[in-house]
Amino acid sequence: QVQLVESGGGLVQPGGSLRLSCAPSRSIASIYSMGWYRQAYGKQRELVAAITSGSMTNYAISVKGRFTISRDNAKNTMYLQVNSLKPEDTAVYYCNAALISAGETGLTDYWGQGTQVTVSS
Repeated sequence: QVQLVESGGGLVQPGGSLRLSCAPSRSIASIYSMGWYRQAYGKQRELVAAITSGSMTNYAISVKGRFTISRDNAKNTMYLQVNSLKPEDTAVYYCNAALISAGETGLTDYWGQGTQVTVSS
């Protein structure tokens, strides 16, 4: 079964930057919409940013102007550039994708295992 693999999280000081990546663990046929979500301790998971197959983007108000979502369709990889980080950005960041696995025909929603982003001095 396909898994989404995230990387790039870590500990960063306020004002710092990170680049998160997300890619499927094996071959796929097609990826449609993709997105990044985050879940802070004790809070509900929330949408951070989303991108369509045509690279149209949407952002949560709290991150607009600081975060940039992008995708490389040739590599089936999605990125989240996070700049000007604040302590309130601390959370586990999850990637999500609607895709069709290689050799299959159905569109399925997949989630990554999450990568921790901690913003602290």
